[in-house]
Amino acid sequence: MSKKQRELRQRPDTLALMLMPVYEEKLEEALGNRLRELRRQQGLSLRALAEKSGLSANTLSLIENGKTSPSVATLQQIAIALNIPITAFFEIKVNREPVIHTRKDQRTSNNFLHGKLEEMGTGIGNEGLQPFVITFDARSDSGPQPLTHDGSEFIYCLEGRVIYNVIGEEYTLEPGDSLMFSSKMPHTWFNPLDTVSRVIIVMATIEEPRRPAPVQYPV
Repeated sequence: MSKKQRELRQRPDTLALMLMPVYEEKLEEALGNRLRELRRQQGLSLRALAEKSGLSANTLSLIENGKTSPSVATLQQIAIALNIPITAFFEIKVNREPVIHTRKDQRTSNNFLHGKLEEMGTGIGNEGLQPFVITFDARSDSGPQPLTHDGSEFIYCLEGRVIYNVIGEEYTLEPGDSLMFSSKMPHTWFNPLDTVSRVIIVMATIEEPRRPAPVQYPV
């Protein structure tokens, strides 16, 4: 385990608590470079972003230069000011394709704080849809602070048991069970078993919900 990975495990206030990979590169530098890129894409100066986000220009400068590690709350403020999902800070640039076929042995896999994350839609053209297979370690949880971010989440349990708490209500998921909720509602998860649990999670950041068209099957 690298020094940076050990530091992340000891800092519950960082985005490592979310379903994000534990990067080998310096996290502060990666976040800073991404923030600078997103800010410049919108033609904003540090001062302008400071006014929109309610953060000081000095704080934003420290983040962009990799001198400090922003909390989840700070990144949420910046994401709201830029009108982007918080996951945009961790997006990897890939060529967008209209159809993605990924075999089980071809999925991009990353270890995160409490398990493993496998990407199922790398390169998909719909940037508002992010499907993953998540393996939760035995007796692991999302941490003491509830998670909140833009969009919606759909969870389908493949193996084991996972308990989700959404705004104080508990939902137990076992193989075949599913759950869907607005990600803006405070939520946590917990694997109560002494073995791993596996789920499919689809994160959607589509702003305007639309009624789906009826599914038609050939007769």
